[in-house]
Amino acid sequence: MLAGLSAFAPLSIDMYLPALPAMTHDLDASAAQGSLTVAAFFAGLCLGQLVHGPLSDRIGRRLPLLGGLALYIAAAVCAALARSIELLIVARFVQALGGCAGMVVSRASVRDRFSPQESAHVFSLLLLVMSLAPIIAPLLGSWVMLIASWRAIFWILAALGVLVGVATLVGLPETRSPETAAHARAESPFAAYRSLLGERRVMGYALVAGLSHMGLLTYLAVSPSVLVNGFRISPQAYGWVVAINGIGLVTTNYLNRRLLARLSYDYILRRANLGCVMAAAALLACAAGGFGGLWGVTIPLFFMVAMMGFTQANALAGAMAHDPQRAGATSALVGFLQFGGGALGATTAGWFDDGTALPMAVVILAAYTGAALVLHGFCARRP
Repeated sequence: MLAGLSAFAPLSIDMYLPALPAMTHDLDASAAQGSLTVAAFFAGLCLGQLVHGPLSDRIGRRLPLLGGLALYIAAAVCAALARSIELLIVARFVQALGGCAGMVVSRASVRDRFSPQESAHVFSLLLLVMSLAPIIAPLLGSWVMLIASWRAIFWILAALGVLVGVATLVGLPETRSPETAAHARAESPFAAYRSLLGERRVMGYALVAGLSHMGLLTYLAVSPSVLVNGFRISPQAYGWVVAINGIGLVTTNYLNRRLLARLSYDYILRRANLGCVMAAAALLACAAGGFGGLWGVTIPLFFMVAMMGFTQANALAGAMAHDPQRAGATSALVGFLQFGGGALGATTAGWFDDGTALPMAVVILAAYTGAALVLHGFCARRP
């Protein structure tokens, strides 16, 4: 159940990516405006989590989740009926405000039940299931485009929202402890965030998670324009590219769970981040020099995405390890940084979009290099 809730918002991103070029053409919008529909979703995800996190600590995990799903369904219907790119951007923002409740609650519920090292193992399990979204969703979206318009994708998302809402109502128990509830009622959300911002290691791991996700979401937002418009591949072929990258992510999430039986989450995280930096540097070199053509872009992207299976669960476990009574607020802070970084990266790369992979590569390398610096400066090992 928690893995499905975690995958719900990413599914809402990946499923409509193959339709992005057709959608912008149908609404008489530019590629940059089309990218804003993705950036708006990222912005809604990060802002909405700041509300759902402390709320789930205060009133429980279930009620914010059910309210968020209701908002998501209504916004998906509005997106399906949108007649202008501006209305679609607003609908995607509101859709994300509701959909992000599942991400916050799933992470907080894991921390409610497990120790830090065990949490890394469980987070990796959730991400293993969640990683199926980049494989299934683009293929499903591209197949829908063969028989219907891009609007059908949002009707499908609305129907999925209804199914997830019913399953949550029937099958998800409350996991928040009485101690967490008492602590949250005695502290305002602003005080909770202020306390978390003052915890160096919490912020260090949260920033690593955010910067790493910035690289991934920049790729998801900009790659349709680069691969479909720049390299002239079909939407169906683009769906396969994203699906193959998703297979790499599923594989490394599985390997991460095995490695956690012998190694600490911190050890794995540091070496995986180095791998991300190397893959991003190779991507920039190929994009700037024109080496390898399509393969020179897609191969480094594959390794970059695959490394995320080692970084995300372990960075999340590090951030959630130090303040279990603020699990909801910590989960929200990590999500804010992840999708705030995604919105920033997607918008920046979209502004400088020139039809090549170069703007995307620059933003991705900057994100992973920043994560490496934060790991060194904020998350240094204790003597």
